[in-house]
Amino acid sequence: MDQQTNSLPVAFTGQGRDYFGIWAVNLLLTVLTFGIYSAWAKVRRMHFFYRHTRLAGAAFDYHGEPLSILKGRTLAFLMFMGYQISAEAEPMLAALVVVVLMAVMPWLLHRSLCFRMHNSSYRGLRFVFRGSVRQAYVVFLGLPLLIVVSLGLAFPLWIHALKVYQYGSSGFGRSEFQCALSRVEIYRIYLVAGVVAIGVTGAITLLLGLGIAEGLSLDEGAEAVSLMMVLGVVLVVGAVMMLFVGPFVEASVQNAVWGGLSLGQHRFVSVVSGRRLAFITVTNLLGIIFSLGLYRPFAELRLMKYRLESISMLPDGDLDDFVARTEADLAALGEEAAEMFDVDVGL
Repeated sequence: MDQQTNSLPVAFTGQGRDYFGIWAVNLLLTVLTFGIYSAWAKVRRMHFFYRHTRLAGAAFDYHGEPLSILKGRTLAFLMFMGYQISAEAEPMLAALVVVVLMAVMPWLLHRSLCFRMHNSSYRGLRFVFRGSVRQAYVVFLGLPLLIVVSLGLAFPLWIHALKVYQYGSSGFGRSEFQCALSRVEIYRIYLVAGVVAIGVTGAITLLLGLGIAEGLSLDEGAEAVSLMMVLGVVLVVGAVMMLFVGPFVEASVQNAVWGGLSLGQHRFVSVVSGRRLAFITVTNLLGIIFSLGLYRPFAELRLMKYRLESISMLPDGDLDDFVARTEADLAALGEEAAEMFDVDVGL
């Protein structure tokens, strides 16, 4: 039996007008409560997106509690304020605070992943995150330091490790996800993006340099001309990277990650188009600008809908039977005892 023919595409049924109402109320109450309501706003937002995301006719659900999210955000705010105060008081103290934050942050991010997965469910069964704290320190501390030492060359290695840690350490009930993501593929994606970025930077620098040199005398105000050229290059290259190169990288990484993901014998596939993603990104930005920000919730929903509906499950057998067996295993063996992670720092 052809799996591709019997694929189960993800469907997103949320409507823009409904999400706009949630977004507007969330924004208003968050402002009026000086940010305190943001935890409740996040839960409302997550409920909307989870409950409108469906696979094989069944919707996902989110069970996070606002007070737990508020705790995590309060902790993050206090850490930030501690750094700000120490930076103004004494540089050496600020350096010490940074070291402490670097030591604590991987542990907090690990807890955040556990929180997110534990509070996500499908057909009444919870997801679970089984990644270790030791792996978290490698992914969130060791590899970022390696990126600095390698002058950025280790960045694709970090992306690979991060995706494998996030997806490959997750489970559904007692079933585990496997993430067979290729390091070579990730490096290829970023190598192509790097070559394009260098080419674009060179071309824009040349064109701007020629244009400025023709329009102005380099003997008068040479420093101003040079500054204009540098600023022009930075702005144009930044826009090109964000609106065009970035979406192609995001599309390629999503396709590679989901293409290597499996749950038991069930596999997944993603067919995001970089060209389509770039078009959505550009038109969303224009919509937000010309609507003075009011199009933002529609832009968010439009992007999420496209990325979700580009994902399909390739079931090996009946999905209903698989979920029923997983539920029966949990009922017979008892759900694994685990620490209750009740802090979400917004990963």
